[in-house]
Amino acid sequence: MTLLHYIFIALEVVLLFNLLIGVHELGHFLAAKWRGLRVDRFAIWFGKPIWKKKINGVEYALGWIPAGGYVALPQMATMEAIEGKPEDAATAPLPNVSPLDKIIVAFAGPLFSFALALFFAVIVWGVGKPTNGADTSTTVGWVDPSGPAWKAGLRPGDTLLEIDGQPVHHFSPPAQDSVTWRVITSTGTNIAIKYRRDGREALATAVPYHRTTQWYERKALRQILVSPEMKAVVYGIASNSPAARAGLTNGDEIVALNGQKIFSPLALLTLEESWSNTVPQPVTLTVRRDAKEFDRTLLAVKPAQPTNSNPLLGILGWQGDTNSTLVHPSPLEQIRESVTQITGTIGALFAHKGDIGVQQLGGAVMIGRVYYSLFQSEDGYRRVLWFSVILNVNLALLNLLPLPVLDGGHITLALIEAVRRRPVSARILNSLQTGFAVLLIGFMIYIAFFDTGDWLRSARNNREQAIIFAPQN
Repeated sequence: MTLLHYIFIALEVVLLFNLLIGVHELGHFLAAKWRGLRVDRFAIWFGKPIWKKKINGVEYALGWIPAGGYVALPQMATMEAIEGKPEDAATAPLPNVSPLDKIIVAFAGPLFSFALALFFAVIVWGVGKPTNGADTSTTVGWVDPSGPAWKAGLRPGDTLLEIDGQPVHHFSPPAQDSVTWRVITSTGTNIAIKYRRDGREALATAVPYHRTTQWYERKALRQILVSPEMKAVVYGIASNSPAARAGLTNGDEIVALNGQKIFSPLALLTLEESWSNTVPQPVTLTVRRDAKEFDRTLLAVKPAQPTNSNPLLGILGWQGDTNSTLVHPSPLEQIRESVTQITGTIGALFAHKGDIGVQQLGGAVMIGRVYYSLFQSEDGYRRVLWFSVILNVNLALLNLLPLPVLDGGHITLALIEAVRRRPVSARILNSLQTGFAVLLIGFMIYIAFFDTGDWLRSARNNREQAIIFAPQN
């Protein structure tokens, strides 16, 4: 049953991903038919077709490179380096089409992507989008004691107000007024952090940290090593463990450690990690259960399995999104937020300073990974719909960039043709298209390399090992 579940989710991801591509290309196809252009092929994905069928003079195909799609239009700038050439494509010259027709056909793809984004946005408006405290709060849940934020004076429970003079209203991306985004897009040697503690505002200055990476990993972005506030609600207890013997159970909330309030489960997880080099001492947990609080004192012990484990308390996991709620943003608000995200990313990408580069972008593998994760989450379909709004807006805007092989490149060439009153030289056009097509394929492979590596490393790190404690006499 588990295997069928994963197969079903994988099929959902493939179908939805192809829907997004198909709708975009359908825009080009319908516009081309409307304006009387010849259509040789309607393809999902690039490369030599692994499936094809000809209907009413149009070859419908599925390529072997799982990224993007295209409509082969020989009267526009061809992209045979990516698209290939249909076996029975016309050999005789075809009549030229007007620049206006080319612009209409090229713009139709992004237009249909925007329309699909709006369609998803209307559904999200109705069914709602899940949100939690980290989406709307900037309260710090945990500060790494060896990190920049701790050295700058920040502590769990502080509320962050500004990063480098810019206000923050969220903790994590995709919002650009989030703590994480402000940190990774900062450019100075030091990062100024305005925060509130016990009703009083103060200013801290942190030197950002970069995690060491290998040549096969994406370059690490700036961090100050803080995480958002999150309730420490127990999700699982190991049998025979100190937590089990102390009477802890699922749903218990740990509110204090040795008498000090905690703002994240990381307070306990970090404490357990510290016992790899020291002898554990008894710890007192303040537990909230059914509006009542009580203390339990536990002494960590090494589990029987795995044999190389640190001493542990026996809490197997923590509940996420304990304060999740549904919000209903209007379609216009969703589209505006999505546009702001992609324009902000492009702006950061082309900034003269900063750590964000093309290496940080994600491709088809990352999109598939995100969809796969969202489908498995609670309220997964709502999260998938919201992500689809963002993705379709991104697809539309990125395709409008004035680069050959993109829709914006076709529009730019058509505008040049309109000004010159004659088409761009076929030799020059072919060189431009082929050159950028090779660059595009290389870029997709480059990004897929990092996307795949991230996925494999994440799967390896998240591989669950059974934690078993020996019975105590």
